[in-house]
Amino acid sequence: MSSPDCATYMGSKAPSEKGFTSIDTHAHVFTRGMKMIEGRRYTPSRDATLADYLAVLDENDISHGVLVQVSFLGTDNRYLIEALRQEPARLRGIVVVEPGITADELRALDEVGVVGVRLNLIGLADPVLASAGWKEHLRRLAMLDWQVEVQAEAQRLPRILPPLLAAGVRVVVDHFGRPDQTLGINDPGFRYLLTLGRTRSVWVKLSGDYRNGQAGRGQQIAVSAAAALLGEFGAERLMWGSDWPHTCFEQLGATDAARQALKALIGFRGGEAGTRKLG
Repeated sequence: MSSPDCATYMGSKAPSEKGFTSIDTHAHVFTRGMKMIEGRRYTPSRDATLADYLAVLDENDISHGVLVQVSFLGTDNRYLIEALRQEPARLRGIVVVEPGITADELRALDEVGVVGVRLNLIGLADPVLASAGWKEHLRRLAMLDWQVEVQAEAQRLPRILPPLLAAGVRVVVDHFGRPDQTLGINDPGFRYLLTLGRTRSVWVKLSGDYRNGQAGRGQQIAVSAAAALLGEFGAERLMWGSDWPHTCFEQLGATDAARQALKALIGFRGGEAGTRKLG
């Protein structure tokens, strides 16, 4: 997703903007041979290597990407971090960490190109964000100017997002806000999300529409959700992500198809939306 803030997104680690075309803000890398957490919701059937992902970017004329830690690897971010080390000018990362991580450990991640943490709460209880430990964790994230990326059902957003915003972190909401497939954009949680456009501290990813409903329902919701989000957030706070390699939905996903879907949704050319950090 191209943006006038590309130079800020890339930070001091980046070369000039020459050669910049667009940013895919949501993709994953992993191999099946990695140790996966117990109780995971998904086990991959194929590898998704850095080389594979770079080929996808090249094939689609996407110059930069953001790697997001997958749920089934838990807090073992080593594969993602190694990918960042191999492509420091082209990639940034969103990791999963425990709130007890130290300030020094966070700074070390920052040095290799990590720009935020993910709260993937599907199938998990809400974190106790009002606790002392979480408040200190969020304070450290805000000091680094990192973002907190949230994947949760829309109905949970009114509980989860206010403490994050109160802590002063930038918030990114995944996959159109995950509205209920029956309610669509009338989901009260999605309606709440729309009210946060005025904060200018929240961004939403237009990605993985198939995660919001079966048999084409997710794509239908995406059309209405994108229009509503564009009206309340503006293009500059909406971000496109390929969701590569489309975990759990491999048979449906294709990066080029995802880009074409974006154009059909809101008429962007190449996904002209972004954030200060993610492009």
